[in-house]
Amino acid sequence: MKLFACLLHMKSPELSQKYRPDHLAFLEEQHKKDNVTAYGKFADGAGGLIIYRAETLEDAEALVKQDPYVEKEARTYEIHEWVMNSEQWS
Repeated sequence: MKLFACLLHMKSPELSQKYRPDHLAFLEEQHKKDNVTAYGKFADGAGGLIIYRAETLEDAEALVKQDPYVEKEARTYEIHEWVMNSEQWS
């Protein structure tokens, strides 16, 4: 499995607030399915970051498009394959 970093850029603070419970439920469900490794918001309110686990970029993007924030156009997204460098911690 590969890792994909998804930046969710703030588009609508109002819609983000409205759909936050649905977004968090979606992330928790994906985490339980082992599709999400980590997630969190940016302290400056600009959006957030989600690390997805998937076979391909297309698979990861299909998950991203199911996120209520993306479906309801509260956020835009940018997704990149991410290679974690764990050797630095050895």
